[in-house]
Amino acid sequence: APFPEVGGETRASCLTSLLQLSRATIGRSASDYKQIGQDLSGQAPAHPAARCGLETAVIDAYCRALHIPMWKLWGGADVRARETDITIPIADLDKTVALARGWYEKGFRLFKMKVGKDVEEDIRRLAAVHRALPGISFIGDGNQGFSMQDCLTFVRGVKAFGGAMVLLEQPVVRDDLDSMAAIRRETGIPVAADESVRSLADAQEIVARVAADYINIKIMKTGVVEALEIASFTKASGLKLMIGGMVETRVAMGCSFSMVLGLGGFEVLDLDTPLLLASDPITGGYRYEGPQLQPWAQPGLDMTAEPSPNMSTIE
Repeated sequence: APFPEVGGETRASCLTSLLQLSRATIGRSASDYKQIGQDLSGQAPAHPAARCGLETAVIDAYCRALHIPMWKLWGGADVRARETDITIPIADLDKTVALARGWYEKGFRLFKMKVGKDVEEDIRRLAAVHRALPGISFIGDGNQGFSMQDCLTFVRGVKAFGGAMVLLEQPVVRDDLDSMAAIRRETGIPVAADESVRSLADAQEIVARVAADYINIKIMKTGVVEALEIASFTKASGLKLMIGGMVETRVAMGCSFSMVLGLGGFEVLDLDTPLLLASDPITGGYRYEGPQLQPWAQPGLDMTAEPSPNMSTIE
């Protein structure tokens, strides 16, 4: 889904771009999906979510023609059920604990806490969840909201109450790689680059500057083909892989999960956004069992979209 705060795209601009890009793709072979992805990137560099939607459709069609699940196209290196975190938004103390408890009762143990607006309140929120729910771990997702000093204060506060922090996701603004490098050195907690990586060149800069421990792959930031390139580069460079999304249905999540199953090497999964939607407009494909994502064996993504008054069809 387009996410204006990250990629600058809106639903309207995404649909306009999709109309143009889809017409330019008619008549090409789906087997040429890698070149199609590269061509789309050149044609619409500012519309990665639109490109992602079209690339996903082309790859799905190709895999259906081959009678293989999408993950098999990329090797099937790690085909097993995997566990996702669950995202808890910034809210008051009582609501934060209530939301976390609801997911805890469904089996979730890794909580991605949105933070970065008020460091002292962030510490109090995490401490309250920590006290209420035994055996949990945290990801602190700053969404570029912290200064370096505020992030260090946040980490000290979490350590003081004994919280288990798995990693810090994009604590500072995307271009402040010096602060990201300093945070990982001074806290001893792994840092994941999210908004800092919108291209393969960005990932290469992260590695060159030793600015992160993880790179968070999101197909909506880059398109599918470039996401595959970034994942391969990340593995080869020795950094760790995380994968996430931007308020997406199980269609985009299924493509991302295909990368997890196909490429292997993904340590942290943040593939929870379909669980946060009011309803699931998709049938078939992978399924959730609590925090577990279960693989599928049918061709492509094996998904069908249910008709909806909010659905736009491009023909």
